[in-house]
Amino acid sequence: MGILDKLFGEFVDVIEWTDDSQNTMVYRFERYGNEIKYGAMLTVRESQTAILVNEGRIADVFEAGLYQLETRNMPIMTTLESWPHGFASPFKAEVYFINMRRFTDLKWGTKNPIMLRDKEFGPVRLRAFGTYTLKIIQPQLFLKEIVGTGGYFQTGDIADQLRNLIVARFGDILGASGIPLLDLAGNYDELGDFITDRLKPEFAAYGLDVLQLLVENISLPPEVEAALDKRTSMGIIGDLGRYTQFQTAEALTAAANNPGGAADGIGMGIGFAMAQNLGKTLTQPSSVAQVASPPPIPNAVQYFVALAGQQQGPFGLAELLTKIRVGDVNRQTLIWHAQLTEWTAAENLAELGPAFALTPPPLPNA
Repeated sequence: MGILDKLFGEFVDVIEWTDDSQNTMVYRFERYGNEIKYGAMLTVRESQTAILVNEGRIADVFEAGLYQLETRNMPIMTTLESWPHGFASPFKAEVYFINMRRFTDLKWGTKNPIMLRDKEFGPVRLRAFGTYTLKIIQPQLFLKEIVGTGGYFQTGDIADQLRNLIVARFGDILGASGIPLLDLAGNYDELGDFITDRLKPEFAAYGLDVLQLLVENISLPPEVEAALDKRTSMGIIGDLGRYTQFQTAEALTAAANNPGGAADGIGMGIGFAMAQNLGKTLTQPSSVAQVASPPPIPNAVQYFVALAGQQQGPFGLAELLTKIRVGDVNRQTLIWHAQLTEWTAAENLAELGPAFALTPPPLPNA
């Protein structure tokens, strides 16, 4: 800059800032040599706070309004400066405008999946993203702790640090909540409110406040989502046999509507035969299933036995006869089944008589 720029800088006496970027948090008013004319007019708008910094120290703070920079409006600055020229010469100071409005639609999201343990699906990896709203609540603290000597500070300059804080708290809260994976979508609002409350003290350390944090989506890895979609599809299909019959009928109908000569006619006949056989197969129970789970024998008597003072059973007749042969049940052992009104000695039951005929009674005086 030349002499003309210096003279112009000293005599320009209006200090203000308007912002069209929508994401600028702090702007330092540019002045040649940081020289400001004594008595200059300072305009601070409703969404702003102006801070005067003199020799590296915060001097005066101005809220919204119109100020003439003179002794009565700069009490701290007046004590810092000697004003050797009778308050008429320019003074050196840096003017920082702090944007106090809300910064909305700021993005957050997980760089890497969060590992969690779900009660139904076991270990899973989740990704999440959303938005949050930010505001400067302590401009002096924000200027000292975050901005420093920078002359132009935007939301992108602090977005990574804030996102790391959000993701760390989100993973901790989500893991401790124990909310089932399939119920997360119904708890987005509660998660957002809870995380917002947890983040407020940490944001306040920077002179910031997080006003609202929204969880827009929590997603699974693509391969897990594909498996979940298959599981959902099976639940919607219901009876697989009926669904197969329906699919076969649809395929045959499509083939019948597509004329193609004798070969297609033969293929259609084979298709009908296959469909008929498939229908029989689906409607008949398999022999393996019959062997695996045989039906109960009609009217089979179930016996209960009193052994060592405790009730045991139920046993079938064949099992009870085996216990008699090995000596677990003797003639005096008490037996009960549904046709008896009370516990009865085993030797008094007719169906057990043949088994005791082969078993000698106890020795006398034994």
